[in-house]
Amino acid sequence: MDYIHVNEMLFFGYHGVLPEETKLGQRFRVTVSLATDLQEAGQTDDLTKTVNYAEVYELCKEIVEGPPVQLIESVAEKIAGRILKDYREQVKGVRVQLIKPDPPIAGHYTSVAVDITRGQYV
Repeated sequence: MDYIHVNEMLFFGYHGVLPEETKLGQRFRVTVSLATDLQEAGQTDDLTKTVNYAEVYELCKEIVEGPPVQLIESVAEKIAGRILKDYREQVKGVRVQLIKPDPPIAGHYTSVAVDITRGQYV
């Protein structure tokens, strides 16, 4: 299995349970890893034989910067589901890491995150 990684995309969204999160918004970092076969693309140098990661970026942006939900788990699930649906011919599995660097909770930490894997991802 081969992989395409789109690392640490930065977005601004309004997801969260607390009222200030949905009013003020905050930053989110997203990394997606796509399990796919890159051999033909590598041999032919043909974009149509792979997944266009510029399109994957736009898909992630649409979801993260789109309508708010309460849980980052929901955001990650939406991203994974759309990728598997929109690229079902090319992508066999997807891993989504969604990081919320500045949640409004007391304490000292770097961030909170979820990491989900859907489909066939070895």
